[in-house]
Amino acid sequence: MEINKTLSIIKPDAMKSKLQGKILDYLENKGFKIIAQKKMRLTKKQAETFYAIHKDRPFFNELIEFMISGDISVQVLEADNAVSHYREVMGNTDPANADEGTLRKLYGNNIQCNAVHGSDSQENANIEINFFFSKLEVIN
Repeated sequence: MEINKTLSIIKPDAMKSKLQGKILDYLENKGFKIIAQKKMRLTKKQAETFYAIHKDRPFFNELIEFMISGDISVQVLEADNAVSHYREVMGNTDPANADEGTLRKLYGNNIQCNAVHGSDSQENANIEINFFFSKLEVIN
């Protein structure tokens, strides 16, 4: 096993529902160490830059509007095989298809309002972590 890092975002729907504490508790109970965290509100430009990979998809504008609709909480998580482990505990993008006990099954409402975002590869985790955090903000 290899200890590495991934990015987690608690999305506006979960923040509005005051689920941040429950989600962070869940993550720590699943073996993640939170080594950086901040609460913020994305600007439209920041959201468009972060989700640029989806710019040609039909849901892009709706995704951007959703992600700027309220505060988010962003974390750097550390664990054994952090990316794959976090993807497992997040569950399917669509909460209706997520396994019981996953974050999205527990706290998600639909494919957009699904409570959390997580990096999909180690390469993207590094890019996403650097998007939100400086080296000084991440505990090593």
